[in-house]
Amino acid sequence: MPTLEPTASDQEQPFAHSWLDASANVRVTRQLLLRALGFIYAVGFAIVLRQWLPLLGEHGLMPVPVFLQRVASEVGDVGAWRIPSLFWLNDSDTFALALGWVGWVASLLAMLGLGNAPLMGVLWVIYSSFVHVGQTFYGYGWETLLLEAGFLAIFLAPVWRPDPHASSEPPLPVIWLYRWLVFRLMFGAGLIKIRGDECWRDLTCLLYHYETQPNPHPLSWLVHQAPSWFHTLGVSFNHFAELIVPFGVFGPRRVRHAAGAITIVFQFSIILSGNLSFLNWLTIVVALACFDDSLLQRVLPRRVCEPLQAPPLRAPSRARHIAIVLLCSVVGLLSLNPVANMLGPRQRMNASFEPFDLVNTYGAFGTVGKVRDEVIIEGTDGDPNDPAAEWLSYEFPCKPGATDRAPCTVTPYHHRLAWQMWFAGFSNIRRQPWLVHLVSKLLDGDADALSLVENNPFDGAPPAYIRISHYRYRFTHFGEAGWWQRERRGDYMPAMSRDDPRLRAFLHRYGWR
Repeated sequence: MPTLEPTASDQEQPFAHSWLDASANVRVTRQLLLRALGFIYAVGFAIVLRQWLPLLGEHGLMPVPVFLQRVASEVGDVGAWRIPSLFWLNDSDTFALALGWVGWVASLLAMLGLGNAPLMGVLWVIYSSFVHVGQTFYGYGWETLLLEAGFLAIFLAPVWRPDPHASSEPPLPVIWLYRWLVFRLMFGAGLIKIRGDECWRDLTCLLYHYETQPNPHPLSWLVHQAPSWFHTLGVSFNHFAELIVPFGVFGPRRVRHAAGAITIVFQFSIILSGNLSFLNWLTIVVALACFDDSLLQRVLPRRVCEPLQAPPLRAPSRARHIAIVLLCSVVGLLSLNPVANMLGPRQRMNASFEPFDLVNTYGAFGTVGKVRDEVIIEGTDGDPNDPAAEWLSYEFPCKPGATDRAPCTVTPYHHRLAWQMWFAGFSNIRRQPWLVHLVSKLLDGDADALSLVENNPFDGAPPAYIRISHYRYRFTHFGEAGWWQRERRGDYMPAMSRDDPRLRAFLHRYGWR
């Protein structure tokens, strides 16, 4: 098999030549990155198809039509610029499902290696349309990360004929833009931790994190039992991977390869300790840009690399050169605010500074909770004021509930409702209006809302009253029964019936009834 190595060794090449990567071939890198990005898109659209209607559909917890009407009334004709989305054309459930299916099929085509610029453009436009109207349920850093990575993929992909039949070489500047994304993603996450919580500075955060993170899985329970020195080493590795390693993505080829490998190992260690949606998987995808074909041909099967080695490709066209120059200029200009934010004393986590989310700032777990408070939705058919009333709990996928119920393993999939209910646990009901709407729908026996429930204790008819209780949870230890122990700490929302005037007034205020 023909080698893709440079003709001279690293020791024989001038440092600047190695640093600029002038001789590197990234055809395999491009193919691998586009296929992996197609996988992430497929996960995102699978979540849309399963969860969009009950969460954000016409009769969802935060209906998109109501949201767009409110935006239009506040900003008028510039609403489509402030919130760029295809849903301005049609905000119906039928349209949402149609977009979701088109996106999912396009994702599969990208996974199969058929990704070209138009296909990656379709994926970016459709997914950004969902994100920009997704409100609370799409306000996560991995959504803007996918939009930024997906936008770059439009310029990385072959213009028409996908690999291995592409007619021109991959544009190396776009690969460097991905490396710039890796740096901002990792270094920003490291800075937000060092600045955000003393436990990151005294190396104790992992004593709590595995127990208090949004959606633990069974290995989270096991790792939580480890001795304190193990957690101290874990925080130290975190700081090394996020504050030192990112600089390696700009180094010579071997340094960059090492930085990419350490980043991927670090992300897999996080995947093994909790369900964080597709954030870590997507970080692995963008970190692939740290590698070139000289490395990938050694670790990937021959059938993956061989088709991409011949025939020789011509240089990109003049029009492509102009497009890449414009892209680099735009990314450079839009990077000013994220860099200022990253280096400033009041660093914002997971923020964008323009409506299209082209260049963003990132970060995760700037603060770590020391205790785990959960909201549990409970219903009864008895007198809610009777201390002897029997309250039965609704169970939600991937959310702590019954103490003998094992944590789930769901990554890279994401149960959005469970994540928001984790946020609700350390907030209050006034800041979680969608939760009141969910209670209303459960009192009505709404089928869409019940599709979000894993175990409904009221199969025949909805309960007469529902309350939300505040519980404090902790992991059990070796020798204790179950996975959790919990203690009720009081009402998060008092018991309400379907006809409670407080409930009706609240829903009317938000335009939800």
